[in-house]
Amino acid sequence: MTANKLLCFGLGYTARALVRRLGAEWTAAGTTRDGSDSLHFDRGHPLSPDAFAGITHILVSIPPNEAGDPVLDRHAGNIARMKALRWVGYLSTTGVYGSRDGGWVEESSELRPSGARGERRVAAEAAWLDLGRRHGVPVHVFRLAGIYGPGRSAFDALRDGTARRIDSGSQVFSRIHVDDIAGVLLASIARPRPGAVYNVCDDEPAAQQDVVAYAARLLGIDPPPLVPLAEAELSPMARSFYTDDKRVANALMKKELGVALTYPDYRAGLAAILAAGG
Repeated sequence: MTANKLLCFGLGYTARALVRRLGAEWTAAGTTRDGSDSLHFDRGHPLSPDAFAGITHILVSIPPNEAGDPVLDRHAGNIARMKALRWVGYLSTTGVYGSRDGGWVEESSELRPSGARGERRVAAEAAWLDLGRRHGVPVHVFRLAGIYGPGRSAFDALRDGTARRIDSGSQVFSRIHVDDIAGVLLASIARPRPGAVYNVCDDEPAAQQDVVAYAARLLGIDPPPLVPLAEAELSPMARSFYTDDKRVANALMKKELGVALTYPDYRAGLAAILAAGG
């Protein structure tokens, strides 16, 4: 069997979930900003050309900053010259759509980011897809909804006392369990379509306050009190989250990649986390 070799730019929560799912025919390496347990990469510390030797798959989860996309800025040339490369996955965000007053968005919807971070994501997506068109790099873009999973869920916030229930009216947002992200990425690796863009989310957009209340019920505790958005003391970044009101459609990833979500809604995801001791 041909060996598969994955290089993760950003060996974080989502990338590690993918690596855990890889079979014996895979090897994997990843980067962190300090290189303490992996390859050291940031804008000021590019990788050695040797790091790209034999790589067949690349996953990029490092977000762009004010200066742009650090992976493209430092290594677009290296990636364009990779002859063995069969798949590149760029992890973006559904924030590129902006707010739709509760309406639905799909992959063909107009991109209307509402802030600088979303605008940077739109530019990064376009740059990665352009690299694919110009150099034949097999780029795939995944627009991820809000990520949760073991160690990063409403349970953790409830237990450490930081959970809040903000009454933001009819606002809803989409989310996705980290293990289902890994499943989508594996499905794309098995069925690559260079230039593809996929929304990655579960089947049920829901209000944040409902998710926290359900997690509290599973723990057998009272949920935090509901606080009106106008009275909540929030950072500008947190407040911007509550102005982003949309429902994200996931039909394309199901139809084209044959994905069957393990956790189709937050109730299934939270119950599984708790059952596993999370």
